[in-house]
This record gives sequence, structure tokens and C-alpha cells, in this order.
Amino acid sequence: MNIDIVNQETINNQTSLKIRETQGIKHKQPYLYLKRGMDIILSSIALVLLSPVFLIISIAIKLESKGPVFFGHTRIGKNGKHIKIYKFRSMVQNAEDLIKQFTPEQMKEYKENYKLTNDPRITKVGKFIRKTSLDELPQLINIIKGDLSIIGPRPVIDEELKKYGHNIDKFLSVTPGLTGYWAANGRSNTTYEQRMEMELYYIDNISFKMDMKVFFKTIESVIKKEGAI
Repeated sequence: MNIDIVNQETINNQTSLKIRETQGIKHKQPYLYLKRGMDIILSSIALVLLSPVFLIISIAIKLESKGPVFFGHTRIGKNGKHIKIYKFRSMVQNAEDLIKQFTPEQMKEYKENYKLTNDPRITKVGKFIRKTSLDELPQLINIIKGDLSIIGPRPVIDEELKKYGHNIDKFLSVTPGLTGYWAANGRSNTTYEQRMEMELYYIDNISFKMDMKVFFKTIESVIKKEGAI
């Protein structure tokens, strides 16, 4: 008898949770439609206005080093879908091979944070476009395609996703962004654990108001060159 009561309570709780989740999704639908519309409009305008910048950066990259202007990197998008995000190439052409030449200290930092403070693979032009975040401008194309949003958690690779543990489903429940709460509040000045906390905080508090805060904070961070390497 007690077992039946416990089982019925469990079923009721699960049903109640599903109802709340469904209501939450419906409640956010107007916001999600608005967000997608703004993504398409603003990204399209930005691509047109920034076309001269695209040309200048492309020429600078080709003049300094051999290799393609753009670099495509596979990341994980919403619901676990693998996406290829675009960037201006900021490293030498054989960057992956140079990982084998890292010192033990460099390899330790690379494995912990998936980047280096002083990465020997980055070109002079690459350092500039990374410091100013110009290397990520091609991701405007990803936004128009729907792989990214302007605001959202930064997309990760498969190895990084494992770090989210029981929060993986939550992290993958939203569209990743060109910039986000973590990117606007510390970026490379934070540990990976702090990054995860900030990304999950954004998801828990996702709203149009939150997106506006992140948007203007990103502009401030870019101007001050905070957290970029």
C-alpha cells in the first residue's frame, strides 16, 4: 500500500514538472520569435555595413601568412547538433601540428582551458583581431543560418561539453551565441568552472532584458579589450 502511494506521488510530481516545463516554453515563445527576428535583421545589416572591414582583414591575413582567410571549427549547437562556426583565421596554417611542440606547462594550460595565454601559433594579425574580437565577425553568417544567436552561451567542442556533467541537457537547451554572459563578463580572465557557472546562470535567467544587458556589456568589454587574448 505504501509503495503504491509513493509511486503515485512520483507520477504526480513528474506530471506536474512536465506541465510547468511546457508552460514555461509557451511563455517564452514570443521572446524566442522576437530574438530570432532580431538576429536575422541585425546580422544582415551588420554584414553589409562591415563588408569593408571583412575585405581589409582578409587582405591582411593573406599578406602575412599562407592559408585560407576563414577557419571553420566544429562545435555543438542547440539540442546537441554539430555545427561549423566560422572565424577569420588567426593562426598559422599548421597550427594543429604545433600542439605537439607545446611545453608541459603549455599543454597543461591548453588541456584545462582549451586555449593558451601566449599561444605561439597565433600570427601578428591574429593577435590583433582576437584582441578586438574581429576574428569572430564571420559568425554573423552562422547567426543568419540559425546555428547561432547574437546572445547565448558560447558553443563548445565535444570534450568541453563533458565538463557540464548533469547540466549538459540544460546547456544544450538554448541556441549558442556570438557573445554571451560569460564572454561579456571576464572571458579569458575566468577559470573554466567560472565560465560554466556564468553560462548556466544566463540560461536560468534568459530573457529579453538579460540579452540587452549582455549586448551592451559586450560592447563595453570590446572597447576596453577586457578578457580577450
